[in-house]
Amino acid sequence: MKILAIDSSGLVASVAVVTEDAMLAEYTVNYKKTHSQTLLPMLDEIVKMIELDLNEIDAIAVAKGPGSFTGLRIGSATAKGLGLALEKPLIGVPTVDGLAYNLCGTDRVICPLMDARRNQVYTGLYKFDDEKFTIIQEQIATDIHEIIKQINEIGQPVIYLGDGMDVYKEVLIEETTVPYMFAPGHMNKQRAGALGTLAIQYAKEGRMESAAEHEPDYLRLSQAERELAEKQGK
Repeated sequence: MKILAIDSSGLVASVAVVTEDAMLAEYTVNYKKTHSQTLLPMLDEIVKMIELDLNEIDAIAVAKGPGSFTGLRIGSATAKGLGLALEKPLIGVPTVDGLAYNLCGTDRVICPLMDARRNQVYTGLYKFDDEKFTIIQEQIATDIHEIIKQINEIGQPVIYLGDGMDVYKEVLIEETTVPYMFAPGHMNKQRAGALGTLAIQYAKEGRMESAAEHEPDYLRLSQAERELAEKQGK
């Protein structure tokens, strides 16, 4: 399989082309520019660099959420547009799953942390058992203290990654009672290469959809929706 992967769920914008045997190209930018400015030029550059005919790809993988509401909308719109134009299926990969897959092969529990504000994080818990990617806790929006409590109860060494790792580092250091470490800079943010590689596994499991069917999974209401609900007393 040949997969085009897109991740614009956080501060990082990332595009990659992967096969079952290799990552042919990856373009990742962690800089203060909007994804609407960067995503399509990055894709265009990769296509030119590896002389890719987009009709050759088998599917388009996209981070389907959670994450930045604007970033998710941009990524999904880009993937849907390409899918419709090329008549290719989409593989919506949970953002936290893709982030965890950066650490493929570690023997520690993997805890991605994406800052969701108000002391909450988008997170999940993962492990590689005999090289198989295993989900201990599916991605959720939860209080930072709650996920640390769950990690401590599991009682196994953990590795943290994601932008929430930096935001809540003091809390993680203070409250984590099991051995822990923080993923290094080149592995601790979203990368389309990891997302695309995991998407190949998900595709083999039949987890594909048409471009028309794809919708982001925000996990919780937007700030505007929350404020409206509060005003209405819901």
